Amino acid sequence: MPKYVIERELAGAGQLPAETLQAISRKSCSVLSELGPEIQWVQSYVTDDKIYCIYIAPNREMVLEHARQGGFPANSVAEVRTMIDPTTAE
Repeated sequence: MPKYVIERELAGAGQLPAETLQAISRKSCSVLSELGPEIQWVQSYVTDDKIYCIYIAPNREMVLEHARQGGFPANSVAEVRTMIDPTTAE
């Protein structure tokens, strides 16, 4: 199943209190449960003004539907074509 990187522009994301991040996570999980098991949230990285999320989904449209239903920005959705890490150099 394809993996996607979603860039969400959210001013001040890195300064959000734990309670707000928890509420965002709960909303995301709620929408995911409604969409069904085909879409999975792997993890997210919070930076100063953006959140980068990794999702597994059958298609880009389902990722965008999750964002729409959750009220989350999805400024960029890119399908991962391959992964590399330090062991790739070996």
